[in-house]
Amino acid sequence: MIKKILIANRGEIAVRIVRACQEHRIESVAIYSDADRHALHVKKASEAYNIGPDPVAGYLNAHRIVNLAVATGCDALHPGYGFLSENPELARICERRGIKFIGPGAEVIRSMGNKIEARRSMQAAGIPVVPGSDASLTGVSEAIALAANIGYPVMLKATSGGGGRGIRRCNNEAELRRNYDRVLSEARKAFGSADVFVEKCVDRPRHIEVQILADDHGNTVHLFERDCSIQRRHQKLIEIAPSPQLSDAQRAEIGAYAVKAAQAASYRNAGTVEFLMDENDRFYFMEMNTRLQVEHTVTESITGIDIVGEQIRIADGQPLSVKQENIQRRGFAMQFRINAEDPKNDFLPSFGRITRYFAPGGPGVRTDAAIYTGYTIPPYYDSMCAKITVWALTWEELLNRASRALQDTGVYGVKTTIPYYLQVLEVPEFRNHRFDTGFVEAHPELVNYRTSRPTRELAAVIAASIAAHAGY
Repeated sequence: MIKKILIANRGEIAVRIVRACQEHRIESVAIYSDADRHALHVKKASEAYNIGPDPVAGYLNAHRIVNLAVATGCDALHPGYGFLSENPELARICERRGIKFIGPGAEVIRSMGNKIEARRSMQAAGIPVVPGSDASLTGVSEAIALAANIGYPVMLKATSGGGGRGIRRCNNEAELRRNYDRVLSEARKAFGSADVFVEKCVDRPRHIEVQILADDHGNTVHLFERDCSIQRRHQKLIEIAPSPQLSDAQRAEIGAYAVKAAQAASYRNAGTVEFLMDENDRFYFMEMNTRLQVEHTVTESITGIDIVGEQIRIADGQPLSVKQENIQRRGFAMQFRINAEDPKNDFLPSFGRITRYFAPGGPGVRTDAAIYTGYTIPPYYDSMCAKITVWALTWEELLNRASRALQDTGVYGVKTTIPYYLQVLEVPEFRNHRFDTGFVEAHPELVNYRTSRPTRELAAVIAASIAAHAGY
């Protein structure tokens, strides 16, 4: 049995993993940079160790992290998401040092991280993919020839890309020529590889992904789908499970595709198979994320399955605790990424000190946060500081509960995306679940919100209270 886990990450996901460890009676080891010395995951873990003054470099040093895991008596390592979570070298080093990597094997991470190789694997398994390159491009001339064959618009993508980086839409040959070197540069800087490919642009698709779990005992299951269509610049903002835009027949179809994809890749542990759904309701494989997703909380809410707990079980060599026929979904769940950003100022990051914070509560509300009153959000990392997940039996109840939960949330001292989400919840197309990946761009008016009178009054009360107790 796994006894001690090093968490190779920070922020809210590190806190989430610490909580899973506590529930499974497992010790947890946190790592932190100088910038993170007051972070919440440092306070909550069983042990915490400084990995150096650089705010980022320590989280990206695979050898140093695994050495620390060995030195502190850990028998497993959880990579979280971001940083080294999809770096096959981390999994490879763990294997060499006798540390259980809580994720798939290094070769699977490598092959699924290569978009061209992943496309080929899915095509061989009979899973539909978007028309595009069969190999990395040799130059802009080949890109132009392929684009002319499959038709504009096309997407120019980094072969090793992910997270919305290294991707550009090209509506014509001039844009393809202009963007080619830019995507190459982005790919080289972000992923260490200048390989790119081109594929047909599915215009304003719905972005649907499926959570899968697979163990070493021949069991592969899906936990239904999530709708991630509400996104800005390829970065997800709101995630919903199950998708209110799918029929039961479509749900069964995409779930079967995801299981087939995982089996074709010889996948183990938790993963996500992502699809695009076009205007004719056809599914196309997009990519496979070989890690825990930010939005796993909505799947946990509708199924009652602890995905991080299952990850630990799988890494420990145990079979899944559930069979496909026993997995049931109940109601709807929605997750909001609370980013420290100013929607009125083109979503500019808003780092600084949290002067006052209180989380929402009540039935069906869950908060995963990395902040607290007095915490200073450092400027070196992603702007997401909390996630609010709301569950309800019906779609209408979910919308109303989500609005209430967002209004219950108080984050003062920095700007956040909460007011923006409150506007999204009132848009008729959203309420009637008719939206796609172009939703945010189609509604630029949503950033022109006003702070409600109750919120202004509440802020004034809090400010007065802080002033009155300043000497305590």
